[in-house]
Amino acid sequence: MLYPLRCTTSSFFSLLIGVILTYPATAQAPRQHQYQAEAGALLATDQTPFWLRANQYGIVPLKGPALRLQAGLRSDYQLGDSTGARPTVDWGYALDAVANVGATNQLLLPEAHVKARLGNLELYAGRKREVVGLVDTLLTTGAYAWSGNALPIPKIQIGLYQYTPVPFTKGIVSFLGAFAHGWFENDGRLVKGSYLHQKYLYGRLGKPTWPFRLYGGFNHQVIWGGRADPGVLNNLVSVDGQLPTGIEYYRAVVFGSRGQWKPADPNVTSFEDNRIGNHLGSLDFGADVNLSHWNLYAYRQFFYDDGSLFYGTNLADGLNGLRLKNRRQPDGEAFFLQQITLEFLYSASQGGDAFVIDDSDLRGRDDYFNHAQFLDGWEYRNRIIGTPFFSLPNETRPSLPQRVGVVNNRVSVGHVAAKALVNGRVDLTTRLSLSRNLGTYALRYPTQPMQFSGLFSAALPVSAFGGATLSGSLGVDLGGLLPTSVGVYVALRKTGLLSRSTTY
Repeated sequence: MLYPLRCTTSSFFSLLIGVILTYPATAQAPRQHQYQAEAGALLATDQTPFWLRANQYGIVPLKGPALRLQAGLRSDYQLGDSTGARPTVDWGYALDAVANVGATNQLLLPEAHVKARLGNLELYAGRKREVVGLVDTLLTTGAYAWSGNALPIPKIQIGLYQYTPVPFTKGIVSFLGAFAHGWFENDGRLVKGSYLHQKYLYGRLGKPTWPFRLYGGFNHQVIWGGRADPGVLNNLVSVDGQLPTGIEYYRAVVFGSRGQWKPADPNVTSFEDNRIGNHLGSLDFGADVNLSHWNLYAYRQFFYDDGSLFYGTNLADGLNGLRLKNRRQPDGEAFFLQQITLEFLYSASQGGDAFVIDDSDLRGRDDYFNHAQFLDGWEYRNRIIGTPFFSLPNETRPSLPQRVGVVNNRVSVGHVAAKALVNGRVDLTTRLSLSRNLGTYALRYPTQPMQFSGLFSAALPVSAFGGATLSGSLGVDLGGLLPTSVGVYVALRKTGLLSRSTTY
């Protein structure tokens, strides 16, 4: 259940004007058009190992072998002049194309968007790589609701794209947030023509220069609307397969309101006395502190997918993280530890095994990412949109119980990841995860299989093509949830500036 923040129209515009005036017009600055190109090969003994494909925005195929060709061009916002000041109005774009050829043939556009900003107020349209939530975005298992595991959903979004000081607080209080409308494409979906509603708001207490800062906020995701072929949805949850889709239901989608429909409304059933669409997200808290040459960041995400969080019955579930990041620059050391991240993900409670709507102590069986109307689950293009440790049926061993939608959402996961630099040249990354998997309350895994997934990656600069990066990754899956598999990915990547031009 979500209770959104409210403000008056006058206070909103006062805040907006203050944000815009924070960034005065400045002198000319160079615009950069960056390009990148990559060619790589993926090999695996069975299914592509988990950490070779998870949180890669849906571009790595589930089955290999595959040859991957990737090319992109982008222009981000200008960096500003020598004083650090930026123009008040700016624009940018990104286009990234990926072709997989082999056991799986795909042509994908993980990024294709245009964007513009006025101060810190941004508007963009298209696909964009994003992670939503308070997590360490570099080495995390993945934010609960929006992790970067799936291909980005096309949407139109407006919001504050970075922490922006509230006027008259001297930079002590800052906010970022966004409001978006998106489209779920119909390819392979049981329910077609559905929409995405997304919003999030996060605050920071403390200036960037302070040694200690606090963070908090929420994100709200909704899939709503659409239609299923006859027989896919029964008449208890739809009207001949049609779900409420019109603009007249949008307010209820945004505010998560319930039970506001006229009895004679031909587009709703008694199911919508609950809510229009499938609502989910997380309530997040975090803090970071500077400790000499290190920065320590701790965070917690509380999950909601039903009323359990409001009634406090699923408080055991959540994502807990601790990140230690080196603030010092490397200085010729043979081994330089840049970052280490520890996480523990737990989702086995879900408020308990019983659901009694009139008993707040028994509001359980949340069945994260599943829904009686949106049978596909919280997925896009056959990838979970949120944490990749929840599984779809095409990922797990065929011998395990199967169903439509998410088959494994009751998990406990321990995760450690690290990044280091060797001899000032070789970048090393490792991710090691051990999970216990219970399936779902409706379809349990009797053996509660354990699963280990590991990744070891190295990248080093080479002189080819005037300077490029050669990288290699080894992934391993061992356990009872996923097929046992060893896989490697080797790639050569070239990046640079296509041109420089002086802007207005």
